[in-house]
Amino acid sequence: MRFISEEESAALVDHAMAFDAAREALIAAVAAGTTLFPAVLGHGSEPANRFSIKSGSTADYAGLKVGSFWPGNPDRGLPRHNSVILLFDQDVGRVDTLIEAGRVNAYRTAAADAVAASVLARPDSAVLAVFGAGNQAEFECAALARVLPIRTVLVVARDPAKVAGFAERLAGQGASGLDVRAASAREACEAADVIVTATPARAPLFEADWVRPGTHVAAMGADAKGKQELPPALLERAALFCDLPEQSRTIGEFQHASAQAQGGLTALGDVLRSGEGGRADPDAITVFDSSGIALQDLTIARAILAKADARL
Repeated sequence: MRFISEEESAALVDHAMAFDAAREALIAAVAAGTTLFPAVLGHGSEPANRFSIKSGSTADYAGLKVGSFWPGNPDRGLPRHNSVILLFDQDVGRVDTLIEAGRVNAYRTAAADAVAASVLARPDSAVLAVFGAGNQAEFECAALARVLPIRTVLVVARDPAKVAGFAERLAGQGASGLDVRAASAREACEAADVIVTATPARAPLFEADWVRPGTHVAAMGADAKGKQELPPALLERAALFCDLPEQSRTIGEFQHASAQAQGGLTALGDVLRSGEGGRADPDAITVFDSSGIALQDLTIARAILAKADARL
């Protein structure tokens, strides 16, 4: 069995690799011969410690990702989130590769947002509002700055002190020269060309009326029943896109959409594959819900393996 440690995978991954892998995964999700299985959501001996298992297969590869969230880890000097990806040898059914992928997961999640924005956001989008100031929020901003001409980042955080150093951390990921500052939820939404939510919220973070025509909204945090970041009223007047419609309706942001709105979901892979069906009107509001699919993990795992082999 091939093993790649957290340190190795973190040294191999970058935003360009993650973007290409996410695009490949989203297209593969709508291809014939692909199966994505229902997510398994569980918890440790202490119910606050949670994990999820997401799995899938294509005609060429199969595997799963185990993601964990242990909220007390920072007190131990460890990250709250962790991730492990397993790829199967499809001839014999044994695990062929195991990759520790905590940092990789942050790249992978942000990459789906960037792929969606590349076809759904207005090409001239310059002002980004991000809800959340944690590790994932930084990756989201850096990934988006690669595909859009972002100049200003408005950070909405419960603890404004977390915004200090945000610009420097973005520069460390290659997104330098950005005007980063704290803002209220209303101020950020009313100024934004793109809004990203990267939180564990269970109630809307802003009002639907604060969102301007032409705005692209990416909901990245909802991946379990009860989680919610967006106001349902916004979903009634927006064009809705997601990574996997059936999952988005059950554990993603669109679990909170009306039955009529849920019936109008478009898988982003269909847009990417055809080159049609994305933003058709500069004044339209687009919403992308990313509840996360296993193929994102499997494609980036394969890219990491290829890069590791190329260095041998």
